[in-house]
Amino acid sequence: MQIFRVASVADEIYQAFQDLIPQLTTNVPPPTRAELEALVAFEGSVLLAARLSTEGKIVGAATLSLVRTPTGVHARLEDVVVDGAARGQGVGVALTEEVIRLAREMGANYLALTSNPRREAANQLYQKLGFKRWETNVYRFDL
Repeated sequence: MQIFRVASVADEIYQAFQDLIPQLTTNVPPPTRAELEALVAFEGSVLLAARLSTEGKIVGAATLSLVRTPTGVHARLEDVVVDGAARGQGVGVALTEEVIRLAREMGANYLALTSNPRREAANQLYQKLGFKRWETNVYRFDL
């Protein structure tokens, strides 16, 4: 398996996200090429992609987002998605473990995530990897 940091948005990357994002959510459309390029260029984010083999198709992705505040560096794991045909082959584990490694390397105090309760396999994966459920109020303000 190959996990790599996306450094530029080639056609392969763009097409992979057109295929993967609809498997993650139907609430938003897949990102445009310009949106992906902005994400890759954004200093506070690391976009990862996964292949089952070094020459294979991209079958997964995850984003590490970092923010520096007066209380330290905080990290979030966002938009973990694995192609339906590749699920159960360790892609989600490998992506999540790489995000954990990078968050540590970048000095984060903690790594947080949210996961829809209906995504049972994802929730089990996060718990298996050591994430603990954190009782909090999550608020959202749509802009």
